[in-house]
Amino acid sequence: MADWLVDRDVDVLNLQEVRAPDAIVRELIGEGWHVVHAEASAKGRAGVAVASRDEPVAVREHIGEVYFADAGRWVEADFQIGGETLTVASAYVNSGELGTQKQDDKYKFLEAMIVRLPQLKAASDHVLVTGDLNVCHTPRDIKNWKPNHNKRAGVMDEEIAYFDRFFGEEIGFKDVARELAGDVDGPYSWWSYRGQAFDNNAGWRIDYHMATPGLLAKAGNAVVDRAPSYDTRFSDHAPVVVDYQF
Repeated sequence: MADWLVDRDVDVLNLQEVRAPDAIVRELIGEGWHVVHAEASAKGRAGVAVASRDEPVAVREHIGEVYFADAGRWVEADFQIGGETLTVASAYVNSGELGTQKQDDKYKFLEAMIVRLPQLKAASDHVLVTGDLNVCHTPRDIKNWKPNHNKRAGVMDEEIAYFDRFFGEEIGFKDVARELAGDVDGPYSWWSYRGQAFDNNAGWRIDYHMATPGLLAKAGNAVVDRAPSYDTRFSDHAPVVVDYQF
């Protein structure tokens, strides 16, 4: 990841599944970054961070629901850019597992997002929520829709209904990569380590940039930095990079 980051010239880097103590996170990201890190109380689990070249003017380290206060699944940072406030959140939604507490927690977190997203949108028209949201919103977002739909966590209609609300009139956020890519398959951002999923591009699009309409208007390019080969990957996810021109 460090090699990728040196060459990519990003201003704000959002991370999920950090899974490391704060001191190690700061050491690995390196000098020249301001780091806001919500570490999970469960060691080696979850963890989200926002690393930025400019220092944020305010930070908030959980989504506002007490149940997730130390879960390491949500962090927000506010920036001043050209007289405008940009709010950036890094989110890690539970992967879930059907019929278990993990799935119950996933729905509980999605419910917390239903509350928090309108609050953010009411405060600013320049809000960006990025992260591993662990839901394929449409058949375009997963290579093998039929074998997985309503059979696996991440492709359940009850999960998808939350994303209909996120991106619908009720809440009004925009799916930036989908808006820019159009009605095409993918581009996928996650591939299972099992089988030949990466080589066959049998992926899932579960990593999102969710933006308010005012910020979407500043988005000019969206790219998934898929590794050129299986052995050059540094994660089962690939970075999703979007340019926003202020």
